[in-house]
Amino acid sequence: MREIRRKTLGIVLWGVALGGCATYPLTPEKPPEQPVPTTVTNPQPLGSRATESNRPEASTSHIQVAESAPPVYDDLWDRIRAGFAFPALDHQYVKYYERRYQARSAYLQRIVERARRYLFYIVEEVEKRGMPTEIALLPGIESAFKPTAYSRARAAGLWQFIPSTGRHYALKQNWWYDGRRDVVQSTQAALNYLEKLHQEFNGDWFLALAAYNAGENRVHNAIAYNRKRGRHTNYTNLRLKSETRRYVPKLIALKNIVLDPARYGLRLEPITNQKYFAEVDTKSQVDLSVISELAGIPHSELRNLNPAFRRWATDPHGPHRLIVPVATHQHVQNKIAMLPPDKRMRWLRHRIRRGDTLSTIARRYGVTIGTIKTTNKMRGTYIREGRDLLIPVSHRRYASTRGTNRRNNKIRSTGGGTMVYQVRSGDTLWAIAQRHDVYVRQLTRWNAIHVNDVLRLGQQILIYQN
Repeated sequence: MREIRRKTLGIVLWGVALGGCATYPLTPEKPPEQPVPTTVTNPQPLGSRATESNRPEASTSHIQVAESAPPVYDDLWDRIRAGFAFPALDHQYVKYYERRYQARSAYLQRIVERARRYLFYIVEEVEKRGMPTEIALLPGIESAFKPTAYSRARAAGLWQFIPSTGRHYALKQNWWYDGRRDVVQSTQAALNYLEKLHQEFNGDWFLALAAYNAGENRVHNAIAYNRKRGRHTNYTNLRLKSETRRYVPKLIALKNIVLDPARYGLRLEPITNQKYFAEVDTKSQVDLSVISELAGIPHSELRNLNPAFRRWATDPHGPHRLIVPVATHQHVQNKIAMLPPDKRMRWLRHRIRRGDTLSTIARRYGVTIGTIKTTNKMRGTYIREGRDLLIPVSHRRYASTRGTNRRNNKIRSTGGGTMVYQVRSGDTLWAIAQRHDVYVRQLTRWNAIHVNDVLRLGQQILIYQN
């Protein structure tokens, strides 16, 4: 009997030892005999707070233990490190991107400088949802924390939403405003989407991130493909496009550098663990240049905090809010409250001449026909020679269109990365776009023209260089 007990104990200990050696596999040595399910049973979401279903039962002990106060961090990086919860990922691309970041320290520093404005808010929102703080680093690989980033796939903003997904998550997009570039709204939409994917893929953050990059259907199809062939269905074993295979390793590499920059011979500049910006209610449409001058906020700073407003003025139909540095919040709120309605926008008065149409006037001032009609309370498109039209034009846009030196008909910079190009003989939209490294669709959007419109000699084309 003692011998049987000894053998039984040895088997149990051997089984326990094996149970402690589980890792996240890169590739299995051989396919399992049975198809491996996509998820484990009752998974515990990584980094999430306990729910009623997975929270341990309350102790029946009467001993009371005082709850410790949450730690306070001076440096936001320390706060982010404390919230890391992703499992380790042993993948060749992790090491590849670690080396790339290590070799491109100046690029990494630019990411940190851009992130300084937005990261505190993102971390706050990630923590409120009980998500791992690796998620707060995602804009670093999506857009390098550049809120005006625009990809070939027409994805825009910090979180790189394509137009259809942005509309699905209630990100308004029109001539005045693009919610995909709204720091607050796009962050909420991205976290909603990631939470939905995390739940859809049963607590596997790697699969959720792959779906964020490639789309849910592609990841589900890859899982079904592997399951049908009896293969593992975790992220590292799925047949995915190269970009998606590299996507999660790129984030993990960035996380590893944030976790221990000294290991890579790098140093991350500290970011104060304090609120950087606050929202101001404008009540109605307002010209951002007016606010800049009233409150003494540099144009560039106001633009970096409010990249969603595409015409240097808020949308007349809302949202009626601005993001300003937190130190100026109350001052700006007071200034706006005292600003009369007729001083909130800068207007031009256009005298209608023979041959004018709403279309040609709209193109001249870089506004839409609808904007002119709304401003002047017009029902139709009929205009009469000699009458006046009010054109809402912000200070910056007016400065870039009100007059060009005809003798210098090449390019004139207007500051802030914006310039005006004057059309010459033989020019086409495609040629202008190629010359200035932009897309034709960007030129048409910036100038309220159609891709098939005929360019006129001397016509002014607005180009945003940044």
